Amino acid sequence: MSKTTTPSTYAGGLTRGQVVAWRNAVFAIFAICGVAMATWVSRIPSVRDAFQADTFTVGILAFGIAVGSIVGLVASSHIISRLGAARTILVMLVSGAVGLTVAAVAATVGPNFALTIAGLVVFGAAFGICDVAMNVNGAAQERVLGKPIMPIFHAFFSFGTMAGAGIAVLAEVLHLSIAAHVGIIAALMVGTVLFSVRYLQSEHIVEDGAEVVPDDDHSKTWRGRLSIWRDPRTLLIGLIVLGMAFTEGSANDWLALAMVDGHNVTKANGALIFGIFVTAMTVGRLAGVKVLERFGRVPVLRGTALLAVVGLLIVIFGPNAYVATVGVVLWGLGASLGFPVGMSAAADDPKTAAARVSAVATIGYFAFLVGPPAIGFLGQHFGLLNGLLAVLVLVIVAGLVSGAAREPQKS
Repeated sequence: MSKTTTPSTYAGGLTRGQVVAWRNAVFAIFAICGVAMATWVSRIPSVRDAFQADTFTVGILAFGIAVGSIVGLVASSHIISRLGAARTILVMLVSGAVGLTVAAVAATVGPNFALTIAGLVVFGAAFGICDVAMNVNGAAQERVLGKPIMPIFHAFFSFGTMAGAGIAVLAEVLHLSIAAHVGIIAALMVGTVLFSVRYLQSEHIVEDGAEVVPDDDHSKTWRGRLSIWRDPRTLLIGLIVLGMAFTEGSANDWLALAMVDGHNVTKANGALIFGIFVTAMTVGRLAGVKVLERFGRVPVLRGTALLAVVGLLIVIFGPNAYVATVGVVLWGLGASLGFPVGMSAAADDPKTAAARVSAVATIGYFAFLVGPPAIGFLGQHFGLLNGLLAVLVLVIVAGLVSGAAREPQKS
């Protein structure tokens, strides 16, 4: 049995050391984005207390991030075409750190609601643009390596959210102000991106150390970048990402409460069961590379959609919390690969990568924008567990259209 050898040079003449440094830099960027998002989300109770706000007012703050994210996603391909993915990541992570700091200081000093919203809109926009840029850059590394490693990048985002939540717990225990806590994280964001960006390679084809942008590159004109929306494959991949993002997002927003209200577990156990979901999803992403290499995107997407469907059915209709927890594990595994694989599929063609990833991510992010209130509305009228049936429908749709993510034919 022959051993698989690791090449000493890769496409574009990159050495193994350069590729490893590039990979580690992308890991760091995904992770610090997870830390940043978890930092704000984890301190929302303190922000609510600072404003003495009701639930509706807290929802407006969350809507500020969502609106900023959508605006950023729509603009992302145009910015990446001008700056390149690496420089876009640098500019947007620094801008995001500034926006997050402004929001935190405004919530701590005063507090000033309008300025907090403004900071969150800036943070959301920068985060949305950075999201597209880091996925475009990660997909370029996939092409160089010839391996589907995007799920591992997204697993590092999950690691970052876990770390960010843990730091937030420590900040609460130490009675650290929101401004001080976020200021430390913002400095960490800036330091991480300044260090990491030096090791990022171009997302464009590289020949003899030079970037080569093809003549028919869609990124050259505004109309070219927008024309990607007329491609049916863009919309179908968008449906895959929409369904899987809704699957993941609904668990983030509602799983703990659904277990408390629907299966009568304690609040602590509800939080623990959500942790089980996140762990299952992270394990699925780490294992996803080997599974994707062996079976390919389409069978894996169909299989994970089936796992999510079975898991959701068990959670919704399971007779007790123990059985439902088994469903949570299946749900987490099923939700693990749709988003990263959709990003990889959108970036298959370097000529359309930034434009298509931007479009697909925009479609997917509507799940995070519309999903929470939709599930809340259904839950209010039919119970939270029954409200999750809406997630089931979108997962089935994602599974049915998964053929759109098929790997390109190698010439």
